[in-house]
Amino acid sequence: MTKRDIRALTQNQLIDVFESINEPAFRAKQVYDWLWAKGMVDFAQMSNLSKKLREYLQTNFVINAVQIHELQVSADKTIKCAMRLHDNFVVESVLIPHKDRMTACISSQVGCSLTCKFCATGKLKRMRNLNADEIVDQVVLVKNTAASRYEAPLTNIVYMGMGEPLLNYAEVMKSIDKITDPKGLGMSPKRITVSTAGVAKMITKLADDRVKFHLALSLHAANDEKRNQIMPINETNTLDNLAEALNYFTEKTGTRPTFEYIAFRDFNDSIEDAKELTAYCKRVKSKVNIIEYNAIDGSEFQQTSKERLAAFTAYLEKNGVIVNVRHSRGKDIDAACGQLANKNKLVSPILK
Repeated sequence: MTKRDIRALTQNQLIDVFESINEPAFRAKQVYDWLWAKGMVDFAQMSNLSKKLREYLQTNFVINAVQIHELQVSADKTIKCAMRLHDNFVVESVLIPHKDRMTACISSQVGCSLTCKFCATGKLKRMRNLNADEIVDQVVLVKNTAASRYEAPLTNIVYMGMGEPLLNYAEVMKSIDKITDPKGLGMSPKRITVSTAGVAKMITKLADDRVKFHLALSLHAANDEKRNQIMPINETNTLDNLAEALNYFTEKTGTRPTFEYIAFRDFNDSIEDAKELTAYCKRVKSKVNIIEYNAIDGSEFQQTSKERLAAFTAYLEKNGVIVNVRHSRGKDIDAACGQLANKNKLVSPILK
């Protein structure tokens, strides 16, 4: 008999299951609480259920739990977690500690299909999308790591790990519902940021769905010719398309997007590039995070100099652009932005 994935059921569906075996609805709510508020992945540990009911669940259902296979700790206290999935694929999640916050960077796909030239994940084949419960599991495991390692609560979540979140729209949205639901993890959507390489029609859908979380767009060049060179997705999602979608997003949600901009030496770090970025920011109400480039194997790009970065940033600020320079964390363990590439023993599926 094939066991059903219990976390694929809604609470109402779970109530129906329990009523079919003459169990009261509140038992289903107890199980739901174990699964989503407490992150329990073992029926035997659901202590307020009878032994008979726990055995029934064990016989008929499965919890496809994500497990931490490997932890790496950076000199700056960033922690990279290799997360093993039930089918032996792996994704990577990162805990980024700051003085006033703890941020989980989580993945939405096994690999990626977008082939951005500066990103290590883009060199991997996309194997499959993650389910909502696998995304939530990452958050729970990183949250537990923050508590055990640093005695601190998880404060922020960024969908900036492996994969393109908007190409796994339904499961990403379900995961955010579970994370923000008071019956789930109960986190505020204002503590969540979803990052996209730029899928215009899905940004429009986010707007129509009136999402309450933050949106970040990996821009990295403010003219189509340059962006096409490093991000093939731009060929079908041009800067004009994205500007229209982003302005619609702001109109519908009241939230301005953030542009992520990696400064590459002698590619997109000149004053002329800063002028183009400034002009684009005047078209789209936004703020800019400038990110220092993190080297990956086989890349043609290099990090810009401090002097060029300072001049670039100064031009933006002088012309009214809200800008922050983000310094990378976890570079020594390949955990920084763009470096996630499964450098561990679970690069490919293992034979059972």
